[in-house]
Amino acid sequence: MSTLTPSVIAGAATPEGGPRTPRGGGPGPVAIGRGARSRFGALPGFGLSMGYAVLYLSLLVLIPLAALPISSASLGWERFWAVVTDPRVIASYKLTFGASLIAALVNTVFGLILAWCLVRYRFPGKKIIDALVDLPFALPTAVAGIALTALYAPNGWLGAPLQRWFDLKVAYTPIGIVIALIFIGLPFVVRTVQPVLEDVEREIEEAAASLGATRLQTFGRVLLPTIMPALLTGFTLALARAIGEYGSVVFIAGNMPMVSEITPLLIIAKLEQYDYAAAAAIATVMLSFSFALLLAVNMLQWWQSRRGLGKQS
Repeated sequence: MSTLTPSVIAGAATPEGGPRTPRGGGPGPVAIGRGARSRFGALPGFGLSMGYAVLYLSLLVLIPLAALPISSASLGWERFWAVVTDPRVIASYKLTFGASLIAALVNTVFGLILAWCLVRYRFPGKKIIDALVDLPFALPTAVAGIALTALYAPNGWLGAPLQRWFDLKVAYTPIGIVIALIFIGLPFVVRTVQPVLEDVEREIEEAAASLGATRLQTFGRVLLPTIMPALLTGFTLALARAIGEYGSVVFIAGNMPMVSEITPLLIIAKLEQYDYAAAAAIATVMLSFSFALLLAVNMLQWWQSRRGLGKQS
């Protein structure tokens, strides 16, 4: 009595001893399945998933963004240029982008330090500090703005000593805007860099130290290139959030034209005056600047990753 091996069970043998192919000479179902998986992945539904993703992005991102230049086109080029180059609007651009850039740079430095402490050290209250990092995510922006204003006002807990001892006024000035943007942007840097630091093996640092590298050299030549892409990503997220922030800034800014008026507040003012075309024009300029900044940072990330691959090869 002959036994059936798994190969014979999987496909009957031909008289020549080779596997039998289906009629027509085409590939069997196993070959077709492997080809489909290699093209579309192990799970089915590529067409449906891709269509849903494109529809989702179109309805919630692309169409609303395209509505801005379309709405501002009703002004005409001369009127559009007059609106976006008004001295009051230019001052708001400078304040918004300048304060956002300063806040993002501060968050990049101190966010890296905070992430380093949370990953590399053990100390009492570590879990509490780790949870407090996410507080700006859960806290309504208006509540954050009111709290910061009460804290840094001329009669606040921190505002009064700063003004009395250092003659430094924080609330209702551009300094207050920077502090508010630092508050809402810090978690982006910490949560982006923290998992990358956790994946860095300490044996690499020990190897660099055994070869005679100082701590500064180990950080600058070993650790920093590894975490630089994540650090740039955190900087980009903090910068993008700061540029469009409104709720936490409007209370502490003071909203004085040409002094402490941010561009989002100016757009709200245009909308309250029912000047929708002018509001769309200012928003279009903000959108263009934001895209340019994000493109520059993404190009920098790409260059950094290619540089890292070149060093590895």
